[in-house]
Amino acid sequence: MARPLARLRYAAEQGVRVAWYAGHYAAVNRLRGPVTRPGEEPFRPSAPIPKLPEILRSIRELFERDYQNIEAGIYKAPEQGRDPRRPLDKAIRFFLDAKKVDERRMGKRHSEVNTGVKAENYPRYYLQNFHFQTDGWLSEDSADLYDTQVETLFAGTADAMRRQALVPIARYIDAKDQRDIQLLDIACGTGRFLREVKRNWPRIGVTALDLSPDYLAKTKRALSKWGRVSFVNACAERMPVEKASQDIVTATYLFHELPPKIRAQVAAEIARVLKPGGLFVLVDALQTGDQERFDSLLEFFPVAFHEPYFSTYLEEDFESLFDRVGLQNVEGQTGYLTKMAVFEKA
Repeated sequence: MARPLARLRYAAEQGVRVAWYAGHYAAVNRLRGPVTRPGEEPFRPSAPIPKLPEILRSIRELFERDYQNIEAGIYKAPEQGRDPRRPLDKAIRFFLDAKKVDERRMGKRHSEVNTGVKAENYPRYYLQNFHFQTDGWLSEDSADLYDTQVETLFAGTADAMRRQALVPIARYIDAKDQRDIQLLDIACGTGRFLREVKRNWPRIGVTALDLSPDYLAKTKRALSKWGRVSFVNACAERMPVEKASQDIVTATYLFHELPPKIRAQVAAEIARVLKPGGLFVLVDALQTGDQERFDSLLEFFPVAFHEPYFSTYLEEDFESLFDRVGLQNVEGQTGYLTKMAVFEKA
């Protein structure tokens, strides 16, 4: 009896989550201006945009895989909200900010953070209002709104897509002493993924690395209940991390935000810090051809959002990119709008 009840509880929780964030997305669509600005060519996808039943089927497949992993004991079920007032508070702030985001989009303003001392201390590619978001990556308000923005974009599935990266990690850690494992999460953002790692393997050592001090501060709060955690404020292409010091390196939704030249530098850094036999787990957006029925959505993404490097990301050959630095592709899968690829250092 326990298993059917657990499945029903999981289905109900995820159904409410999808409805909540899909409602956010529908409301923002009503509030925003036209997708293409006056004077621009209208968006013409190379294939039909997938219909809602097809999207919902893909979401159900993702959640079914997620639940099977939970039921098999690979990782724990997701946490429930600790404070029921927080989602409502964040929703209000999200909608208040959404109008500013759309005004920025319509006005093609995506370099507002490239000013003053920030312009001297950060790489040029980083100083942009990615997704036209307020303050780019460089404010406490941006860090606090980010998770709501991402879950709205993915209709409440982002955490489930990230959790798929726990599977190869669980396989690698199996039969090992957790205390001997070191994991580095690059571009850790607000710490959503690292929190799942520590919930499941509390005794491993983890390092959270991010270039934004505000996002890193939020990660510190997210991981405050666990020990063996360190924080590094640095860029991924020049990591102050010792050579061959990490058993596992992870990166979630980083590479599509990087210029091609920087991607190659980050790949070399990942190979440098990994131990022989170590794993690199990449989680990011689908690429062209991964799920052909969604190719038109991938084409739409840089049209609707400021994503200057997304078009080159769609065509990047990651197997070749990492092979050049000594990392071999050993596993890959897709789930809804996300892909996961696992690489091993020889």
